[in-house]
Amino acid sequence: MLRKKPTVLVVDDDVALCEVLVALLEQDGFNARKAISARAALAVLDMAPVDVMITDLRMPGMDGMELLERTKQSWPELPVLMLTAHGAVDTAVEAIKKGAAGFLLKPFDREQILYEVRKALSVGRAREELPHLREKAALIGDSAGMAAVWRLVERAASCDAHVLVRGESGTGKELVVEAVHARSGKAGPLVKVNCAALPDSLIEDELFGHEKGAFTGALTQRKGRVELAEEGTLFLDEIGDISPVVQVKLLRLLQERQFERLGGTKTLDANVRFITATHCDLEAMVRAGTFRKDLYFRLDVVPIEVPPLREHVEDIPSLCSHFLNQFTTEHRRQVSLSNAALRKLGDHTWPGNVRELRNVIERLVVLADEAPVSASEVEHELRRCLAMEGESGDATPPPRSLLGSLDDARQHTERQYLERVLTRTAGNRTRAARLSGVSRRTFYNLLERHSIA
Repeated sequence: MLRKKPTVLVVDDDVALCEVLVALLEQDGFNARKAISARAALAVLDMAPVDVMITDLRMPGMDGMELLERTKQSWPELPVLMLTAHGAVDTAVEAIKKGAAGFLLKPFDREQILYEVRKALSVGRAREELPHLREKAALIGDSAGMAAVWRLVERAASCDAHVLVRGESGTGKELVVEAVHARSGKAGPLVKVNCAALPDSLIEDELFGHEKGAFTGALTQRKGRVELAEEGTLFLDEIGDISPVVQVKLLRLLQERQFERLGGTKTLDANVRFITATHCDLEAMVRAGTFRKDLYFRLDVVPIEVPPLREHVEDIPSLCSHFLNQFTTEHRRQVSLSNAALRKLGDHTWPGNVRELRNVIERLVVLADEAPVSASEVEHELRRCLAMEGESGDATPPPRSLLGSLDDARQHTERQYLERVLTRTAGNRTRAARLSGVSRRTFYNLLERHSIA
């Protein structure tokens, strides 16, 4: 963790400028140190920890570019800000490519200096906390699928482009969003909006807020989620469930990064990073005309596909270990899994993905009569899961070689489920959606996808 009073090292052969910067930083609560040459800066770094370094580009002897390279070799996680005159902007951009956290122009602005230093500190803090973030998020595993997810998380965190996270329910899409936000070092918060949980009449007010008197009951001004996410990240979950009317308004927000509160005339800037997530097949919805193509292209700049658990079953032991540690501590129980139990868990197809595995492990910890947990206890819980899914028979899936195309099997099972739930509700789609645990709009989209009248 960073110290409460972060240390900033200022490096410049101009002694007067060094002292001005040091005084400015100390007035704002930082512990500031100065070095009047690159070699003196390296000596300071060898003696004591530093959280951010600001260095001039042009100095006699070793210049700022060489200092940057030496620093990245010995202290790769130290954020370095380059200080340069207007005429050397191209060189500063080259420094960014070599690992600099940013650059500042002379003559510098006080607020800009402080903003860039705080931003660099946030990036450094996110890097330090990444191992803890991975454990907390339960984005655990060394499989090729999860390694690919983390590579995309790193890439998405390094830019401000829109990110679209896709995957089945329970795969951990929201955890991926949290990882991108934390790794990006944004100064503002991560603000979440569940689009599927809000009717059309409320989404606009939830996003943009309203002015006093905008409608009956608007007794005071209210800021929307866009404003609350200032300098941070706005996460729009289940973006595939929004109506065509809301899609138009969202498109303008993404294109122009501007909006007005309901009942207001003042145009406000949306200084936020947009991340969206969905379990829907947006390409199919675009082809069907239920999702705008231009909005889809706006959202799908950095796509992150979170694989279902059945595609990285080699991570199940690691996930089980993580959840066991979590729930044995939380429920104060001494429970472990036998090798046979782990094999049984590895053979399950996990339609509910990591969320289902998590729930199974928690129930085993709470209800198990013996330690280690046996294969029969695991099988009992898996039968219960299958019963909840509306299926019957043995919990052990048939050999994977006999399943045929995974996508065909998934589509066939999904269509069978929809038909069964509609039969149970005598065709009442609202009740069927409620029974399925999804929004009515999502249920209608599924019916359309499978051409079920």
